Amino acid sequence: VTFIHARPLRVKSRIMDVIENVRLVECKNSQYVKPTRMLFKQNGHERAWDLMKTHDSVAAVLHNTSRNVLLFVRQFRPAVYYGRIPAEEAAKGGPIDTTKYPGSLGLTLELCAGIIDNSSLSSEETMQHEILEECGYNVPLSSIHKVTSFRSGVGVLGAKQELFFAEVTDDMKQTAGGGCAAEGEMIHVVELTLPEARRMLTDETIMRPPALLFGITWFLEMRPKLKA
Repeated sequence: VTFIHARPLRVKSRIMDVIENVRLVECKNSQYVKPTRMLFKQNGHERAWDLMKTHDSVAAVLHNTSRNVLLFVRQFRPAVYYGRIPAEEAAKGGPIDTTKYPGSLGLTLELCAGIIDNSSLSSEETMQHEILEECGYNVPLSSIHKVTSFRSGVGVLGAKQELFFAEVTDDMKQTAGGGCAAEGEMIHVVELTLPEARRMLTDETIMRPPALLFGITWFLEMRPKLKA
């Protein structure tokens, strides 16, 4: 299955993977990440560890039972794009050559997900909001089931992500999804058949995070046993 197209990917008449004037600057006063250094003594030895505080998050495996497909989101991730640029190129300090390093390098396929940044909402309510915003489905809270939670980026972040599962139907579809335009989000909903999702588990040409790989594996291998 090919997800990265030669032509620009359009989302609501906006082009997702055409970027320009890419520069790397010092990150100051971010509302999303807070770098720090932890000093501690371990087994009698003084140690230091650089780490970063970020928001916890939620993600969901979404199964459209009307057509027996799994739902994912595709978007441009600056961190993935940056990670695929050679260090010597990034160290030059000038704008990145986007003809040599196109925006398609930063396109990912992920579970529907979002950060927990509203303390008045439960994790399930946050997930419900993200499903509607990103994928366009209005899912009842009673249909959003927790699978497990885990820690991501344990070397630097250690942030908690809660994984949920929800069955959706075409009748629940209310909008086209696509993310929050006011926040600059450009998200494309991708539907995969179960065989396509299984093949993606080992397709390294697709930029996908561990949560997606675990979510697909859980759905294909563990959920049938739980239902039995």
